Amino acid sequence: MPRLQALNPEIATGQAQRLLKGVESKLGFAPNIMRTMANSPSVLQGYLDFSGALSKGSLSSKLREQIVLAVSEVNDCQYCLAAHSAIGRSVGLSEEALGDSRRGESPDPKEATVLAFTRNVVTNRGRVSDEEVAKLRKAGFSEGDIVELIANISLTLFTNYFNHIAATEIDFPAVSELEARV
Repeated sequence: MPRLQALNPEIATGQAQRLLKGVESKLGFAPNIMRTMANSPSVLQGYLDFSGALSKGSLSSKLREQIVLAVSEVNDCQYCLAAHSAIGRSVGLSEEALGDSRRGESPDPKEATVLAFTRNVVTNRGRVSDEEVAKLRKAGFSEGDIVELIANISLTLFTNYFNHIAATEIDFPAVSELEARV
């Protein structure tokens, strides 16, 4: 049962309605997380702006989805895992890649470095060693890439915590538990 109510886009008013109609025109529907954020149009606008800006960055859409899945698995955010598994599929991630991402793994060394770093950031609440940052550089990530990685992790932490507190009703196909939660 949701703790915070999702607004109905048909009866929302003002800026909330304009934002939700924009989301519907882009995605085909307004997901419950955004309908709930719309209780404060400034929060929904901020989320959309931050997400939109990151989508224009140097990290690929596949890698951004892998990052979201790694963060959301550590935080056990079922809403984000469901939503970003669906989005991950739509940007070309296989079922195996979805599971690997949730575990913070990848057969690709560059992706594996990012996903291990991502899990370390979340589990250590942002405190990482010089060596861990050096591994990103050695894998070929620029200063800008690292800044974007931190931003993507941070945006996902916001949505994970938002969903935990709001108890957002999942409106994407549910995902199963990993065989061995890490």
